Amino acid sequence: MATYLDEPEQVRRALSPIRRRLLSLLREPASATGLAAVLDVPRQRVNYHLRALEDARLIELVEERPRRGFVERVFRTRPGALVVDPTVIEDEFTHIHDQYAAEHLVAVAAGTVRDVARMQSAAADTGKRLLTFTVETTVRFGTPQDVHAFTDELAEALKAVVARFDTAGGRPYRVVVGGHPEPRGET
Repeated sequence: MATYLDEPEQVRRALSPIRRRLLSLLREPASATGLAAVLDVPRQRVNYHLRALEDARLIELVEERPRRGFVERVFRTRPGALVVDPTVIEDEFTHIHDQYAAEHLVAVAAGTVRDVARMQSAAADTGKRLLTFTVETTVRFGTPQDVHAFTDELAEALKAVVARFDTAGGRPYRVVVGGHPEPRGET
């Protein structure tokens, strides 16, 4: 289950250096007192940041235990990955629709991350699993013209497969096919 950040204020709360450190340390449950000792900062300062992280729903209360006249609260980072909606960071690529432009691939990928993370979070909240699929491969092109020919042929093949499986009244799925050069050193 991912913690999905789609509000600029949530992202701001999570990205300060001390809060990033707290999120990392809170992979294991801990109290403000224990965290203050590890970070060598006052407990009150840690409490301030814990409240902000709790308000942003980035950490959760695990237990409360009585300690010498006060209640010690133990927190942990919410289970799963921390996913930031890319559109919160940058929204400049959404206007480009050239299927061969890197900016268009980034915009489509960002939209996919946003949509899937939201649906995954909603499904997890109801105890369900989000049904998705991924197809991934590597192809080596001899020339830039081969990229265009491959894309045209793949689009035609995809249209044929979609025509065979598309059912009126069925649950719609968005299928995204993209390609980019492999980062150096990964081949």
